[in-house]
Amino acid sequence: MEYLNTPVTSIILLVTVLTSIYAFNDHNLYGKFMLHPYSVSRRYKMYTLITSGFIHADWMHLIFNMITLFSFGPTLERTIGSLNFGIIYFISLIASDIPSVLKHKNDIRYNSLGASGAISAVLFSCILFFPFSTMMIFPLPIPIWAIVFGPLYLLYCVYAAKQAGDNINHDAHFFGALSGLIITVILVPGAIPTFLMQLMAKIG
Repeated sequence: MEYLNTPVTSIILLVTVLTSIYAFNDHNLYGKFMLHPYSVSRRYKMYTLITSGFIHADWMHLIFNMITLFSFGPTLERTIGSLNFGIIYFISLIASDIPSVLKHKNDIRYNSLGASGAISAVLFSCILFFPFSTMMIFPLPIPIWAIVFGPLYLLYCVYAAKQAGDNINHDAHFFGALSGLIITVILVPGAIPTFLMQLMAKIG
């Protein structure tokens, strides 16, 4: 069965869905699990660098992240192994939040939640191995290559972070994506040669 071949993805997905649904009905859990940069920067509630990735703001937030994880997580886990997948996911989850902690360390009202940083890491790690896989990106009416999507996504994150008007932590998306790329290259030395070989084959 598929979940036996990709146990880390399956467990993360299951726990995230269950925890998020529970939090929808118990708002006290949000206070315990949400990332609060003001507190973390003062070495309090450090655990929220992890727990904030297991709760979501609403159903749409949860569904979008879990569909993305379900679409790319199993493929990546089978490609690089469960241990490497878990390392990429959880280190990127933490690394994607650190810039937010530094940026909002004096803003007592700022909170952040969701697995988007780690999900972005999974997505961009996948792009290294499958740069010419196709993706349907709303509102574009046609599929585009992953290698094209990647730079466009990063540019959008930078632009949206500067606008800061939609209550979405675009910094986490951006730094999660970069973390995924960097950690993958460190853990899987063949990642860059594999990427370049596919690129040269396509150009040739």
